[in-house]
Amino acid sequence: MRNTMKVAKWEIKRNLKNKTFLIGLFLTPVLIIGFMLLGSLFGDDPADTEQETTRVFVNDQLGVFPELQESVNQNKLPWDLLQTDLTEKEVAAEAELSENTAYIFIDERAMQEGNVPVYLSEEIPPFFSNELQLLSSPLQTMQMEELGITEKQLAVISKGFHFNEQSPGENINTTSTEEETSLGENPIEDLAPGAFAGFIMLSIVFTGMAIFQSASQEKKDKIAEIILSSLTPAELMQGKIIGYFVLGLIQAVVSFTLLFPFLLWKIDLPIIEYIFVPELILLLVIAILGFLLFASLFVGIGATMADITTAGNFQGMVMMLPFLPFIFIGPVISDPTGLMAQIGTYIPFTSPGVLLLRLTIMEEWPWVEIVISLAILIVSVWLAMKLAGKIFKVGILMYGKNATPGEIWKWIRA
Repeated sequence: MRNTMKVAKWEIKRNLKNKTFLIGLFLTPVLIIGFMLLGSLFGDDPADTEQETTRVFVNDQLGVFPELQESVNQNKLPWDLLQTDLTEKEVAAEAELSENTAYIFIDERAMQEGNVPVYLSEEIPPFFSNELQLLSSPLQTMQMEELGITEKQLAVISKGFHFNEQSPGENINTTSTEEETSLGENPIEDLAPGAFAGFIMLSIVFTGMAIFQSASQEKKDKIAEIILSSLTPAELMQGKIIGYFVLGLIQAVVSFTLLFPFLLWKIDLPIIEYIFVPELILLLVIAILGFLLFASLFVGIGATMADITTAGNFQGMVMMLPFLPFIFIGPVISDPTGLMAQIGTYIPFTSPGVLLLRLTIMEEWPWVEIVISLAILIVSVWLAMKLAGKIFKVGILMYGKNATPGEIWKWIRA
């Protein structure tokens, strides 16, 4: 273990003195900030969008308009709340000719079904759907008074209210019983821990990909024999993995330190409170296991290459493994509990990315699937390190050519 830590310290010091690594260390967050600023310059400013006043017409058949107005004022919503006598059929045509306008119909459907039809025109602000949920409180109060709060009626109240947004051209269905979609009151709070863990994993994995170059460069310079004269191949391999893990953490810390003030400027929310929650511990464990899996493969395959510039198809495919989870992004976002999401959770090479994405967007975590996935990941990491050790032991001393898949298979079986 002592020799392993010496190798890790050597890798850290060597890279921290490397101009290329230092430039990348600070250039990465600068580029991210630059792209975000460019997006702000060429797109709509979110701050301006939030301040733009939305005209909201309410067809109130229950006499709840004063309470709605009070709720809008208390929450300082950028609304111009007005009453209207237009029917839903008339609104369908009216909305097509309007901009930044919404029409809300509050009638007996709200009390009996919890369904509040909402018709939206063009250019509606992106956060309007979340703002609508703030109208639930006065409606629930009226519903509770009307129902008398018996057990049966409490079940009705617990359903909440669904603001059923409809396009102007849609057929009006006053008895719609479509499945309701639940939106989080603060999506950023839900996404922050998973996004932070994903950022940590990507920073570590991308830095760990330099293990390819490290192992092949030592072979090219023919210093592997000198290094191995004072320690074992296993100690050298483990030291490289630990060293690049620390370098990845340094990259993540520097990037976050530079990005954090920019995020505070762009997003007026308590980001630190959203990120550092108990759930973050599990998310970071998944990220670290993902790094250990890929780093083991990188260091093993890197030792089979005579030069990083002459990497063959097989070595190139290994370098692409961290990007496999991108295949599952669409299916997971559309259905985080579906078959494709579960398959991606149980495949070792896609498990870290898919699991982080699923846990970020799911309200209730599937603990059975999480435990199974973690078990598969741990076994996969142990197996990858075992196989990488065998490959590294032979490959680090082989010169002149890249190892073929057949040769690598022989080393593993030996």
